[in-house]
Amino acid sequence: MKVLSVTSEMYPLIKTGGLADVTGSLPKALANCAIQTTTMLPGYPSVLARLPDLLPLTSFEDLLGQRATLFRAEHEGLDLLILDCPTLYDRDGGPYINGAGEDHHDNWLRFAVLSKAAANVANGALPGWRPDLVHTHDWQSALTSVYMREAGCDVPVVLTIHNLAFQGQYGADRLPALDLPPHLFNTNCLEYFGDISYLKGGLQTSDMITTVSPTYAREILTSRFGMGLDGVLNQRVMSLRGIVNGIDMDVWNPSTDPFLPRNFDSTSLKRKRENRAPLLERFGLEQGDGPVFSAITRLTWQKGMDMFAEAADEVLYQGGRIIVFGQGDHEIERILRRTADRFPGRMAVHTGYDEPTAHLIQGGSDAIVQPSRFEPCGLTQLYALRYGCVPVVSRTGGLSETIIDANDAAMSARVATGFQFHPVNTDGLRLALRRALDTYGDTRNWARLQHQGMKTHFSWERSAEKYAAIYNNLLARRQEATDQRRYR
Repeated sequence: MKVLSVTSEMYPLIKTGGLADVTGSLPKALANCAIQTTTMLPGYPSVLARLPDLLPLTSFEDLLGQRATLFRAEHEGLDLLILDCPTLYDRDGGPYINGAGEDHHDNWLRFAVLSKAAANVANGALPGWRPDLVHTHDWQSALTSVYMREAGCDVPVVLTIHNLAFQGQYGADRLPALDLPPHLFNTNCLEYFGDISYLKGGLQTSDMITTVSPTYAREILTSRFGMGLDGVLNQRVMSLRGIVNGIDMDVWNPSTDPFLPRNFDSTSLKRKRENRAPLLERFGLEQGDGPVFSAITRLTWQKGMDMFAEAADEVLYQGGRIIVFGQGDHEIERILRRTADRFPGRMAVHTGYDEPTAHLIQGGSDAIVQPSRFEPCGLTQLYALRYGCVPVVSRTGGLSETIIDANDAAMSARVATGFQFHPVNTDGLRLALRRALDTYGDTRNWARLQHQGMKTHFSWERSAEKYAAIYNNLLARRQEATDQRRYR
């Protein structure tokens, strides 16, 4: 089976969050299900710099008014289609924001062009190659199915929602520039409270909708978590599935991780302690025996980092250290830094992200804190489990499914892997931090949590099989419809 995956980011070429990890790992797992995935990705400068051997396939002279070239490439076992459009992608900053931290002014066009190009490929723009199925991810590629249906292309489409909070909402006046007919501006397709929503268009025109955990699939059907799209999702509930994310067990492996000063596994967990001193030194913190609690996250309201700023003293007054590593909202960053200023040498807030440091934090920390107000799946807690780093998480979305709370029953049964808290507020987080600190003081119970976490298995194998089942079902339905038309 040939699948075209369309995404705005993909590890190891370009990454801002979990979307890149998923789109980079899932194709490898699907290969074991006899599915060949080719991924289409914008030609950002950092992507082109890592792909010296590009094979030109075709050119688009007028792609929503832009000239672009489609290249083929391979990188670390991944089959790629790179859309090179210098007027849209050759610029400073990240995939979505410029160097000043503001959205690129033409994101509406940048990702519409990506979707339009993908739709052309699905409809046969590449001689000798056409996908059996298209898999789109989030709002950045959600218009692909809209363009496909308008072109009469009946190739099945799966749309995965990685985070419903980001919907690609733009003014209705953009519709002519998107080369889409006016009749699509209605509540059954693109219209969203008087604007255009790329994600809504994808939800209405895809054949199957998936999201990254079963709990989140249920949550987004409610007004609280549906972000204004719960009505659409309830209409399409029979085509909605939740499949929990996996992780790349080779990339995130503490026994072979090249970014760790000292490698370890579940049978040599004491070696993990040797990563603490280099970690504290990396962030300019005082050395000490107290626990290290870290957060690797976007600094946003969704991630609850404002609550962590208020509750951080629970750890610091107990002789612990705190590391916050991420970027996002400047006001939340300011609040965190204000807390850090009260505890010099004990708490560090670093704005930015890089893979080696993220691995070092997992390898050297005792606990990872994720107080998200909502969380579709979360990957950081899965990496933490793998690295003997105990997660402290809110009870929501995929966090509630992947972490077993260390209550009395779970501890007695030796199945606990971390600490959950609810309600999701500052008081709830404080209580969870206190529970974690109390358990840390019990060396034997803390080691049990670490060992149990490292025993959990969140590879892509099982999840890939579920995706493969969806793909096969859609292709079977398409073939059945084709046969019915043939014999009428």
